[in-house]
Amino acid sequence: MFSNARTSQILLALASQPGERLTVREIMAVLQDRAFALLVVLLGLPNCLPMPPPIPLVCGLLLALVAVQIVFGREAPWLPRQLLNRSMARTDVERAVGRAVPVFRRLERISRPRMTFLDTPLAMRLMGAVILILSVGLLFAPPFVGQIPLGLAVCLVGLGLVERDGFVVVGGLLIGTIGLTLSLGFVYAIFTGIDTLI
Repeated sequence: MFSNARTSQILLALASQPGERLTVREIMAVLQDRAFALLVVLLGLPNCLPMPPPIPLVCGLLLALVAVQIVFGREAPWLPRQLLNRSMARTDVERAVGRAVPVFRRLERISRPRMTFLDTPLAMRLMGAVILILSVGLLFAPPFVGQIPLGLAVCLVGLGLVERDGFVVVGGLLIGTIGLTLSLGFVYAIFTGIDTLI
């Protein structure tokens, strides 16, 4: 159903589901074959703005869980049953989609299938390893603003995978390199400070 759909179309389909509440299980059913890539986007989004702890930590841990499954070649994401059974008000989903869709539509205007060799199963596993590295960077990012480059990188990689645009993926990787450098510098500064105190 969504094999050729754009990201904005999938999100609109999600918001149009019947019922007053949507479970995570129902959301995953709508995402179908794009579930992994869209989860990557959704977990990156909160980190594109200054966020206090523990938001980057939680997103990083969940992102790592998703990335490991991509590496091992799972066809669909596995999530704990307790999480799958959780629900949210459909009005909240509609509100979130309403804010996100205009942004995605602007990105979709410049995004198209390019460098499609990144769309192979082997390349997808390699992307899983890359996303895992980015998720580890989120765990150690400087608080409040240090996670922003990594959040942007994760979103671009996820969007590139959804839209099958390798060019966007590469852009995300370049930004991710900057974010990882900042995280490594932050960790180095902490250990240097501890060593000085000792």
